[in-house]
Amino acid sequence: MEEIGIIVPEKEEIILDTKTTPPVPLIGSGEDLDAEDLYTKYKKLQRQLEFLAVQEEYIKDEQRNLKKEYLHAQEEVKRIQSVPLVIGQFLEAVDQNTGIVGSTTDEKPDVQYADIGGMDMQKQEIREAVELPLTHFELYKQIGIDPPRGVLMYGPPGCGKTMLAKAVAHHTTAAFIRVVGSEFVQKYLGEGPRMVRDVFRLAKENSPAIIFIDEIDAIATKRFDAQTGADREVQRILLELLNQMDGFDQTTNVKVIMATNRADTLDPALLRPGRLDRKIEFPLPDRRQKRLIFSTITSRMNLSEEVDLEDYVARPDRISGADINAICQEAGMHAVRENRYIVLAKDFEKGYKNNIKKDESEHEFYK
Repeated sequence: MEEIGIIVPEKEEIILDTKTTPPVPLIGSGEDLDAEDLYTKYKKLQRQLEFLAVQEEYIKDEQRNLKKEYLHAQEEVKRIQSVPLVIGQFLEAVDQNTGIVGSTTDEKPDVQYADIGGMDMQKQEIREAVELPLTHFELYKQIGIDPPRGVLMYGPPGCGKTMLAKAVAHHTTAAFIRVVGSEFVQKYLGEGPRMVRDVFRLAKENSPAIIFIDEIDAIATKRFDAQTGADREVQRILLELLNQMDGFDQTTNVKVIMATNRADTLDPALLRPGRLDRKIEFPLPDRRQKRLIFSTITSRMNLSEEVDLEDYVARPDRISGADINAICQEAGMHAVRENRYIVLAKDFEKGYKNNIKKDESEHEFYK
């Protein structure tokens, strides 16, 4: 190359001093990546911890709600297992999921025979006609007779008819269905007879059962040539009631108790044996019955020694058991008004005068 006049420069050797030149850092080294990963994992775990804390609070709230529902369900089970006193009727459907239901629900009556003063004969008769066939049906089967199917309790108001029916419900395990005669009178044609069928169907499904119809004279008066649609509807209700009580089905485990203040107005077809086999009269209490009723009611009261109940028993006024109860209640209220814990004789005198009107004339059919 030198021959043709080209001079090639000699290669210079470049020597780097690695001791004095600092190394150039590389982007994304292993240590930095590890730190970023740890921070990311920490934030992720922190978010998970916060989410778990929210979930824990939600689960605790749900647990409290479920515990309340569990306690409520236990109460419902106890109520359903007890002797029912329920009658329900489906009235009208609003939509697919909503309906109007007319119903009355109550708990088992807590009235016992010991809470009713007097009426020994009435207690014995209703126990033989209603309670004994339900608890010892084999006795009637061995003798070869049918137990009474229906019972009619009649007498003046306030003589213990409804109270004695509640006592029967308390002392039996039978389902107790209570209705009032006026409830069968409905607005639309045919609703009353259908409700009668529903009541007896409900009783048969829950047999043994007792059907108590109070104020039966509202639908069971003597039949006549009805001039209005309402009277004809009431007579149709009576016919359905007669059919259900007689009918083709033997309702051995279903007992019917009826109560009325006006037995003289009832239809003879209802009163015949086979429908109402036992008729129990509840008259106004005599002197002995008054004494027993006063003793039963005042046994829970704090009376003074000067109170002489025999004085009120001996008075000739014809009073009912409800009147006696009102006298005792008014005497206790008079003591409360004067801030006393003891009922004195003057309290009873005040209660007697407030509740018993001597100049009040009695109705002819109660004499």
